[in-house]
This record gives sequence, structure tokens and C-alpha cells, in this order.
Amino acid sequence: MAKNTSLLKIEGTLGELTFYKSQDGFLVKTKSGVSKQRIDNDPAFSRTRENGKEFGEIARSGKVLRTAIRPLLLQAKDTKVTSRLVKVMGAVKNSDATSQRGERTVFNGLATDLGKSYLKGFDFNNKAVLGSILYSAMDVDSSTGVITLNQLRPKLEIAAPSGSTHVTLLSAYANVDFLTEDFSLSLSNAETIAVHDVDPVDVVLTPQAVPSGSGTTMLFFLMSFSQEVNGTLYDLRNGAYNVLNLIEVL
Repeated sequence: MAKNTSLLKIEGTLGELTFYKSQDGFLVKTKSGVSKQRIDNDPAFSRTRENGKEFGEIARSGKVLRTAIRPLLLQAKDTKVTSRLVKVMGAVKNSDATSQRGERTVFNGLATDLGKSYLKGFDFNNKAVLGSILYSAMDVDSSTGVITLNQLRPKLEIAAPSGSTHVTLLSAYANVDFLTEDFSLSLSNAETIAVHDVDPVDVVLTPQAVPSGSGTTMLFFLMSFSQEVNGTLYDLRNGAYNVLNLIEVL
């Protein structure tokens, strides 16, 4: 793959070259000389088939997770979250120690502590990483999904983006089955506080219910910033600085 730097921004196929536009600019690649039928049947391409099958598995699993938490992703994500999540899901899949090559799954990878560790702490918006925004200790009750921030001092412990006046804190408790694609999602109460307050405040986020299911239980934390104008709160810059972090994988 190469980048097209000419003045002509071509899209389409020209001879053996394919020109296309991506988030990284105008790119060009050569057409494959191997037929799909050969790849599907030739023993020499067995590794290619295995890799392709496993890539399909991690791409599907990434989509399952994004679908499960869609209400949260609508408020906080970056333009490359899909590709970043695919990379992490690949590491999770590689943690599957029970399946043969070509048959490894994210579902089995998450049955291991190593697999869970790859996904835990994932930031869905790389422009707003939790560790660089919130500097307060967070207590998590894994059995109920309750998140508590005791004596949070907004002005000192939240690195609020310029122009924001308030932040809304929300959590979500989810159960996602990457095998069946079933999921359940339970949101907590939302707590809105002024980012410039110096007085400490206790924040308790309690999910409406403990999600049921045979999949992996996950706990998410969302921080959405807003600006108050004449008594009304408006999303700050369409959520560009909002935080969404997967804080626990059980």
C-alpha cells in the first residue's frame, strides 16, 4: 500500500492499481493476482484461510461490543475506534488457549484473565483518555456495578476542557455474549456537577439493574462535558472531549 501524493486525487481502478480515499488520505494498492477460488481451496493457502477466519471473528466481536453500548458511543468516540478495537480484540482472541489455529474466538479469550486484561481500561475516545481527565479515586463494587467517587473536588481533580462549565457522570453495567451476540445494558443515574466547584461532593452511580446473561460482564464509565448558556446546558463541541472507558471486565 502506498500514498498518492500527486495533484490528481484519483479514485477507482486503473490497470493493476486501485486508488481509494481513506481517513489517512488518498491511497493506492495493487490488485491481487490470486483468485478467491484458489485461496479457498489450495492447501498452500491454509494459513491465509485461518487468518481470514480469525480476522472475521475479531471484526464481528468488535461490532457486537459497539452495538451493545451504542447509547454510550453516541456520546464519546473517536474516528478510529473501530480499528483500535479490532486490534485489541485480536489480542483477546490470541488468549484463547483451547482452540486450534483458525478457530480461536474472543469469547474463549475472555474466559482468561489475560484476555480480560487486554480489554480492561479501553478508551473509546483517544482524544479524551480517562487517566488524563479524572484524578480522583474510584471505588467499584463488581457485584452490583455501583461506582462511588468520595469527596470528589471538581476543580482540582477533573481536567475539564476549555469552555466547559459542567460535567455529567454516568456508568453502565453490561453483559455481552460474543458467541451468541446477545447483550443486556443497564444505565445508572446521571450526576451533573459544575467543573469549577471547589467544594468536595460524593458521587454514587447505581445501575438500574444487574444485567443477566451468559456472556462477559463489563462496567463502563462516561464523562460528558457541557457549557451552560442562560440556564441551559449544551454539549461541548459535539462530545469531542467526552470520556468513555471500560473500567472493569469480569
